Amino acid sequence: MKPSLKYRLIEHCAGRYPISDMCKFYGVSRSGYYRYQQHKEVPAKDASLAELIAECQSMRGRIHGYRYIQLWLEKDKGIHKNPKTVLRVMRKYGLLSEIRRKRWQGCGQAVHRYANILDRNFTAEHPNQKWVTDISYIPTAQGFLYLSVIRDLFDNSMVAYKTSRRQTIKLVLGTVRAALQKEKVAGELQLHSDQGFQYTSQAYFTLTQEYGITPSMSRRGDPYDNAMAENFFSMLKTECISRQKIQSFEQAQQLIDDYIHFYNFERFQLKYRLTPFQIRCQTV
Repeated sequence: MKPSLKYRLIEHCAGRYPISDMCKFYGVSRSGYYRYQQHKEVPAKDASLAELIAECQSMRGRIHGYRYIQLWLEKDKGIHKNPKTVLRVMRKYGLLSEIRRKRWQGCGQAVHRYANILDRNFTAEHPNQKWVTDISYIPTAQGFLYLSVIRDLFDNSMVAYKTSRRQTIKLVLGTVRAALQKEKVAGELQLHSDQGFQYTSQAYFTLTQEYGITPSMSRRGDPYDNAMAENFFSMLKTECISRQKIQSFEQAQQLIDDYIHFYNFERFQLKYRLTPFQIRCQTV
């Protein structure tokens, strides 16, 4: 029997039997028992970190992995922690994500990888020079609604977005086509993404070749490489989605439409003291 268990038994019977007799019976010292009593009142060193992780997981129903949690702690709380430390605390307190990524099956698609041309240089000298793209999911009572976006790094505007009830290659291709129909691209256009299967597909490669787009891709498992896309999703969820329980796909779509319009035309950027639309108009 472990000493800690013996101490707990002694503590349980402390009102009925003398402490010294029970310590002798269980073969432990009185000083050891009293040290156990003192340390028991001291909170674990990582308890405060576990509370913050639990706060993040509670907002989305425990969908976040340790890398996202580490990024959330840094961006939302100003707390810098090693990802391994975050993973250890999540395991210790039972805070691991309840969602596991499904293994991707190629479905006949060739896999294309691209160099990280953007390389975290999130500034652009003119519109339609550098775009970032990504997919996120909006939880509703009916299931997940997937949102694909393209953001221009010149003014941080949302160039195009599409939603779907399925996370497919078609969703990504539709978003790119919508952006190209809306914007006139002069010169080289970099389109940066993560290594999701939609962006490594043959269909995505063919589309970029067709329109003369230069693909750029994040390094594996590094969320900072596509931080500008993640940043928009963070704002969308913090300022809109997470503030209410969404009951239907239609409600989610309406919230997304309203927020992106607000973001592009009404939400001031502190750096420029202008909306993305105003910044773009000044350039034109």
